[in-house]
Amino acid sequence: MGKKKLNSLEDLGGFVFSTNNDFDLKKETTTETLAPNKQFLEAHFSNKGRGGKTVTVITGFEGAEADLKALGKLLKTKCGVGGSVKDNEIIIQGNYRDKIMQLLKKEGYNIKRVGG
Repeated sequence: MGKKKLNSLEDLGGFVFSTNNDFDLKKETTTETLAPNKQFLEAHFSNKGRGGKTVTVITGFEGAEADLKALGKLLKTKCGVGGSVKDNEIIIQGNYRDKIMQLLKKEGYNIKRVGG
């Protein structure tokens, strides 16, 4: 009973399987962050799986985890709310989609409103 069915490789939680003895995980996973004008982000509104609480989810960021966390911190600070960064998404508590879109456009990002 407590086993979760794995539907894809992503469900393994980031494990990397390699038969290459010279494989260096740190070298392979470091990605360079694209410039803001080359980023294409999406702003989603969601309340599913969160006990009815509304959140704004920003997806599509391409780059280093540290840069994603820095952007998440900037958005949380500017909106004055809590949130988190996980699974390459920025989750902001509350419906701040319009405000976040304005902030990101001012920073030079390409952002698109997705959903209602």
